Amino acid sequence: MNDVHIHPLILKLDVGGIPLDWVHWEYAATLYCNEKVAWEGGGERIRIQGGINRATGRRSFLELDTIIAVNDSRGGRLMSLVPPLTNRALFQRDGHICLYCGQRFRHSELTRDHVVPTSRGGPDDWTNCVTACGSCNRHKSNRTPEEAGQPLLAVPYAPNRAEYLILSNRRILGDQQAFLDQFVTKRDRGGVLAA
Repeated sequence: MNDVHIHPLILKLDVGGIPLDWVHWEYAATLYCNEKVAWEGGGERIRIQGGINRATGRRSFLELDTIIAVNDSRGGRLMSLVPPLTNRALFQRDGHICLYCGQRFRHSELTRDHVVPTSRGGPDDWTNCVTACGSCNRHKSNRTPEEAGQPLLAVPYAPNRAEYLILSNRRILGDQQAFLDQFVTKRDRGGVLAA
């Protein structure tokens, strides 16, 4: 059982088991208290301590599961939506590896590169963006990888909702990861970044 002081995020699902979002324990507690939790699916629980009852002298508590399903049917629609592109999620998707030189870098040393530059009509989306170190990005400049002589080491892709949830949370518990893994698309990414 996890201590509330080092609380993980709770994985919220729709009633059909489709991943929706990460929620804080406070919001999850509200869902429990308002009887909005349809079922639980995690292997761990978080115990939240409450106040002390004057009459009995006992402290109240609430146990929260790490994976909860709520009475919501938006999951199917959300799974088909492309998640928002952020540098943090992009760098996570690419394993903090520059997709031009293949070296691993710290977050602060990375940039978002547009495979087809935006100035040449390239979109700012998952399938046109890759992680690049500053040096490779400057060298590539306003050219395509082929024009710059810098072939891509992996093909950029748009993650689905479950993949995005994995990318957006640094502290995923084992039961949450196992649950989300069933939604991860197996892809050949050029052999460099197999997850």
